[in-house]
Amino acid sequence: MFSKRPRTVWMTGLLATVVAAGAATAVPAHAVAGDTNENGSYAFTAKLDIGGGMRSCSSALVDKQWVLTAASCFADDPEKGFKVSKGAPKWKTTATVGRTDLTQATGSVTDVVELVPYEGRDLVMAKLAKPVTGVTPVAVAAVAAAQGEELKVAGFGRTKSEWVPDRLGSASFTVDSVQDGSVSISPKSPADGAVCKGDTGGPALRETAGRVELVGINSTSWQGGCLGTDPAETRKGAVDTRVDDLSTWVQKVSYRDVFPKAPWGAATHIVSGYFTGGSAGGKRHMDMIVRWNDSEVTLYQGGDDKDASQPFVAEYQLGKPLKEDPKTNWQFVQQMTGASFGDGSDGLVVRWVDSEITQYTHVDKDGFHSEKRIAPSDRTGTWSHLKQMTAGRYTDNAQRDDLLVTWDDGRVTLHPDLNSNGLADKAKKTLVQKNTTWPYATQISAGEFTGKKTADLLVRWSDGETTIYPGVDAAGFHGEIQIRPKKSYMTNATVMGVGAFVANDVPNDVLVRWADGKFTMFPAVDAAGLHDEVRLWG
Repeated sequence: MFSKRPRTVWMTGLLATVVAAGAATAVPAHAVAGDTNENGSYAFTAKLDIGGGMRSCSSALVDKQWVLTAASCFADDPEKGFKVSKGAPKWKTTATVGRTDLTQATGSVTDVVELVPYEGRDLVMAKLAKPVTGVTPVAVAAVAAAQGEELKVAGFGRTKSEWVPDRLGSASFTVDSVQDGSVSISPKSPADGAVCKGDTGGPALRETAGRVELVGINSTSWQGGCLGTDPAETRKGAVDTRVDDLSTWVQKVSYRDVFPKAPWGAATHIVSGYFTGGSAGGKRHMDMIVRWNDSEVTLYQGGDDKDASQPFVAEYQLGKPLKEDPKTNWQFVQQMTGASFGDGSDGLVVRWVDSEITQYTHVDKDGFHSEKRIAPSDRTGTWSHLKQMTAGRYTDNAQRDDLLVTWDDGRVTLHPDLNSNGLADKAKKTLVQKNTTWPYATQISAGEFTGKKTADLLVRWSDGETTIYPGVDAAGFHGEIQIRPKKSYMTNATVMGVGAFVANDVPNDVLVRWADGKFTMFPAVDAAGLHDEVRLWG
């Protein structure tokens, strides 16, 4: 399979930096001198032709339009390092995917059009000119390899007897040691397996109960036993680049071109919450749920870095559009807000067109769970006069389960601890009596912009003025901060949402879908205003 002698391997292998004990200089890995895959398994392993035969590498399909491989495959001189520039590859590169037997016409052959390297590791995402069909991408592992664990390594590199094999090779390796960013391995079965030239960039795989996961990418190898190697070289160990801690990065890179393609001008509702995991101060940021004008509902998974220009890394369909499901309930949404009720993922509160109000205690990528009705259907009753609503942390309870409501007569009420009290009148607190001002509150969102003990309320008024009410609680409002004046551009803010999408400390990032369809974010909004605007689409 791979051989690992301190040196780089492009077409013949990759570039290595530091390897197992006894390795002085690392050399790029090459083909896997092991067994050929006669049954077509590991079809996600792709062969890369770089520079019209100048170099050959292997790679792994991790998304229908992206492969993960070694950066050293594209370096000017892999012996001197694996640093490559972001953008189009320097040399014309083609990827053959879904063809474990290169003599056959299966799979597809497509150009590599873009490289996105990972700083500090021999690793790069390579974008294909067109999506691959008929091949299931390999999942990126979330757990690191362990010493003594068996991994299957695959590649199209040299073998003991062939310079340019026409079949994918594979062999079992044992993990010798795990380092930050890399893992050292040695052949297990066959015992004379090795990582050879051409195997660089190929996958190291964990196989458990029929599930295959990508643990590492071939980087360097001594190449003992590979055709063309010094017969005196007997070392067969190799070093792979770890990917188990980069699953979100892989998601983010492969998803970045998908997010802008959504019809953002058709978004009617935006809510935030920790629906796919995470919590305030944790690694994963808040997610976003969008309801569209065709009644489809989409969940967007938050990222784990502070890149405001790309806050989401994946999407899941929670509700089908009307044309696919004519009976979908989501065509009847009037208002919706994210909320947290504890004991699992966050949930939603939805007011329907018939004034019924429903609580979904938990929402995740698989859908809506634990539904309960907290206000009955009544088109002329009390709740038909609700105008706007938002859930936030307005009591000492740490959960965002306090519902703040504005009414068509100007009243503002607070319904605390929704999960415990529901909408019972005995728990209701009236914050503002009937008046002629609050009917002009066009949009309201709970957020934490001022550092108070309880959440703030962001209000966009019908004339474009935008204000923050800091530290709202059961006693009412405690001052008002204007962050945009009357007749400001906020008049065109058609849909708004607040969440922790960037720093993930508190929900203080404001999302806006504008009247012209543009979709932007104002990160870290505070009492001083909206600050920088980041364009997400349009």
